[in-house]
Amino acid sequence: MESLAWMAWTTPVAVFFSCIALMLVGMTIWQVKSPSIARRGFLPLITTRGDRLFLGLLSAAYINLAWTGFTHLSQWFAAGIAFVWLLVVMRWG
Repeated sequence: MESLAWMAWTTPVAVFFSCIALMLVGMTIWQVKSPSIARRGFLPLITTRGDRLFLGLLSAAYINLAWTGFTHLSQWFAAGIAFVWLLVVMRWG
C-alpha cells in the first residue's frame, strides 16, 4: 500500500475511479455478450462503443481540467457536465 501513499484518496477520488472501473467491467461484459458494430454518429469518424467510451472519458478529463483552470466554482458542476457529455457521446457519437 506504500506505493499508493502519494495519492490523495478522498471520497470523490475513490468514487471517480470506482465508476471508471465499473464502466470498463460493464463494457467488457456487454462486448462479450453483444459485439459492437462500427457506426458513424456526429463524431467525424466511424467508432465502436469502446471508441466512444474512450473519447468520452478523454473529453470528460479535459472538461474537468478546463473547469479547474478557468473557474473557482465547485468541481461537482464539471463532473456533472462531463457525465452528461459522456452520455451524449456514447449515445449519438
